[in-house]
Amino acid sequence: MGMLLIDAANVIGSRPGGWWRDRPAAARDLVQRVAQAVASKRLDEPVILVLEGQARAGWGEGPAKGLSVVHAHGSGDDTLVEIAAKAEDPVVAVTADRALRRRLEELGAEVLGPQWLLRRLDGP
Repeated sequence: MGMLLIDAANVIGSRPGGWWRDRPAAARDLVQRVAQAVASKRLDEPVILVLEGQARAGWGEGPAKGLSVVHAHGSGDDTLVEIAAKAEDPVVAVTADRALRRRLEELGAEVLGPQWLLRRLDGP
């Protein structure tokens, strides 16, 4: 499949659940769930998850249990595009953001919606 690139803010925001009250906790939960999915082979490595804004306080930057967490220090969308542009392997990105989807597809990335990822995280 290549590299899996996750727009964490978009995935977290795709489900109501009070994430807006504690963005760091929501980010921490997503990182842990993605790590579990990688460990159980529901997701293939490499996986890169981009955190932005307040969510960055939920998990440190760097390798984390089968995935890499990247902190966007400016726009999360720009960080995702920069990572995709530098990738040597095919990129599969997860976002529902239409403008970001267009930018990533222009780079040759396949773009899937958050529900694709959430089904894998919720799986057996």
